[in-house]
Amino acid sequence: MNRENKQNIVDELHAAWSESNSAVVAQYSGLNVAAMGDLRGRLHKAGVSLRIVKNTLARRAAEGTDFKAAEELFTGPVAIAYGSDPVGMAKAISEFAKKNDALEIRGGMLEGKLIDAAGVKALANLPSREELLSKMLGSMQAPIVGFVRTLNEIPASFVRTLAAIRDQKQA
Repeated sequence: MNRENKQNIVDELHAAWSESNSAVVAQYSGLNVAAMGDLRGRLHKAGVSLRIVKNTLARRAAEGTDFKAAEELFTGPVAIAYGSDPVGMAKAISEFAKKNDALEIRGGMLEGKLIDAAGVKALANLPSREELLSKMLGSMQAPIVGFVRTLNEIPASFVRTLAAIRDQKQA
């Protein structure tokens, strides 16, 4: 690559990493092209980008971004996944790493802080954003639902009382 292409890559990564708040760095040596395509597909579904770039270019792109924290992980052949959904990213990469021993999670970055491989796996075990939102919505609706049931019970008990009186008179 010539100097201009390298600068374009650095600028492109710097812009993308400025907008991202999380990353996972993994060593990918030993993965074939089909496996890398599968990994990229899984990450794309989670809304995450994956780049394989030379470590010196990655270090230059990390200057002035939160990715500076993950700079020490940029050694050897690494793939860098980045995006704004840390749980979805961690889940996708962890599931792929369980099936493919050649992918080794080295660590990552979350909100400007370095996390190790155990931290990435802990993120993967968290419920997804959608699950958390649905649980929160259920918790918010519970008091209202209870109140409506209580209000509904008054006319229902009145109707049951009238039905009991009717049955008693018929007998």
